[in-house]
Amino acid sequence: MAPRIRGKAETHSGIRKYWKVLSGKFLTKHFAYSLVFDPNRLPIVSLCLILVEVVLNIVVIHRVGYTEIDWMAYMQEVEGVLNGTFDYAHLKGDTGPLVYPAGFVYIFTILYYVTNQGRNIRLAQYIFCAFYIIMLCLVMRLYWRSKKVPPYVVVLACCTSYRIHSIFVLRLFNDPVAMLLCYAAINLFLDNKWLLGSLFFSLAVSVKMNILLFAPALLLVYITSLGIKGSFIQLSVCALVQLILGLPFLATNPLSYILGAFNIGRVFLYEWTVNWRFLPENIFLHLYFHVFLLFCHIILLGCFYRLSMTYLRSYATLKEVKMSARNQIKRNKETVDMSTSSQLLLLPLFVANFIGIACSRSLHYQFYVWYFHTLPYLLWCTPYSTPVRLCILGVIEFCWNVFPSTIVSSAALQVCHAAILYGLCKIKIQGKTV
Repeated sequence: MAPRIRGKAETHSGIRKYWKVLSGKFLTKHFAYSLVFDPNRLPIVSLCLILVEVVLNIVVIHRVGYTEIDWMAYMQEVEGVLNGTFDYAHLKGDTGPLVYPAGFVYIFTILYYVTNQGRNIRLAQYIFCAFYIIMLCLVMRLYWRSKKVPPYVVVLACCTSYRIHSIFVLRLFNDPVAMLLCYAAINLFLDNKWLLGSLFFSLAVSVKMNILLFAPALLLVYITSLGIKGSFIQLSVCALVQLILGLPFLATNPLSYILGAFNIGRVFLYEWTVNWRFLPENIFLHLYFHVFLLFCHIILLGCFYRLSMTYLRSYATLKEVKMSARNQIKRNKETVDMSTSSQLLLLPLFVANFIGIACSRSLHYQFYVWYFHTLPYLLWCTPYSTPVRLCILGVIEFCWNVFPSTIVSSAALQVCHAAILYGLCKIKIQGKTV
């Protein structure tokens, strides 16, 4: 039988089918690649990740034993308030006196009632699981807005830490509540919702004082974006929140409340330190060591002042330009990319917080949540190669999971902190380093 001769139309049809197969494979590979490396794909990755985290946290709650550390002490402290004691000098729990501001008292009073006076631990764990998921959504939104870090890094660094999961659902510390409110405030600042952002920031401070580590950069944000008058309004909002929340305690014994809730000279126990174990205990407890760290904190903030002001002035200018452009194209229902301006705002805030942590007199294990979710962002702002960045993240995670801390783990943690600070110093401003 004679061979069948294909017509031109049939030949073209075959070519189209072959091209569709090839293009389909290419698009599939390209899409998979973008899910790993393209920051624009972070919303898709985040959605999948959050669903996984919900399941993972439930498994952790049911399969890993809860460890009592501070939860019952929190309940005892708020129970004292509920019994009519508003003098901070007389409010205490099994772990010591109440050392947190008034916002902590109100939030944990709600938890006190919801969890049957703190006895329903399983319900408390589920509440903190919800806190974790909400905070993770807020953090992912910051990373997506900035488009600075690849999705695989965000997933590896922000969602694979045993210590962070433990701090939330196995320990029930108040630090996650403060950081949740803080990340909500930063998201609001990015959305130009200044009054609401200031409200949430002050609420975060009212839960735990460590949030004030962001304050030097936030003050610069206010001044560069809102001017002196606008800054005064935002600072007044922050102060008013603290005044209203603390009023019952201030009216009873103001000195006791201020010294108890905002004691910057508090001395921590050497046995719990994660970052200074390599020092002898007598040096760790010495007043001069505390003064030295405070001096280093101020000097480092001064060193990064120029970087922060350059970024924040650029942020304010770029925001005005883009807002003007947004108003012009609003009728066309187009969008304006604010990723660059988001980067300009986030870096000064994260750097100020990191400096405070690096110069802290003592870091306890629950303090890891103070800066854990900002580490990928900070490292991806440095000029280091990706393997070096990942190595630093890995070593930091290792150090925070060594219990109790050792000379090696604490020294390694401080070396990593120093490496991050050095890398941040290499950020170029108009061709010059900081």
